[in-house]
Amino acid sequence: VSTQSTGNVPKIKGTHNAMRSGMIAADTTFEGIISGELTMEKGTTLDSYREAVKKSEVYKELYACRNVRPSFCTPLGLWGGMAYTGLFYVVLGGREPWTLPHHGRDSDALQPAEGFQPIDYPKPDGKLTFDLLSSVALSGTNHEGDQPAHLTLMDDALPVERNLGTFDGPEQRFCPAGVYEYVALDDGEGSRLQINAQNCVHCKTCDIKCPSQNINWVVPEGGGGPGYNGM
Repeated sequence: VSTQSTGNVPKIKGTHNAMRSGMIAADTTFEGIISGELTMEKGTTLDSYREAVKKSEVYKELYACRNVRPSFCTPLGLWGGMAYTGLFYVVLGGREPWTLPHHGRDSDALQPAEGFQPIDYPKPDGKLTFDLLSSVALSGTNHEGDQPAHLTLMDDALPVERNLGTFDGPEQRFCPAGVYEYVALDDGEGSRLQINAQNCVHCKTCDIKCPSQNINWVVPEGGGGPGYNGM
């Protein structure tokens, strides 16, 4: 269970809900095996998990803040979102009888690179700003080299044809850990997308922001990922 999908937006917290929902998943899976509801057939759905989550504190908390993020996407903008959140979330506890819609996916908001100028960022000074790989090292992230890949492409040709050709390879910039990079082919003719899965800090930005929705992010082997021991 990812922290992003169980995040409380106004509190900027989601780890506690990810842990709670994971515990509920474990409990309902065990109960499903004992009762015979859960089988080893591919595609089996555990309906009792959905009901268990709805009865938990996870659902109660997330339902209360369901309208916070969409409220900032109205014509009233930032101030309208702040006023809405103050009244309906802080004062009334998210009890409004309606749910505001989200206005499209983040991946659809990306625009072609030809309409923008490249940003010339200053080099990291090692005091207030730091280079990417040094920051990744501080996260303590680690994945066993022989585990199944948790980052795969649904279409190997799409990154170069569309993402690089139209959007100038946004994977290289939206990933905070340098997992994705375009490297030249051995014959010098064109490029390919290289995935450095060992660097992954499990933010799932790639799964959300890829304009082609071509990256398949799955939960990696247990125990892998960031440790943050040096931070």
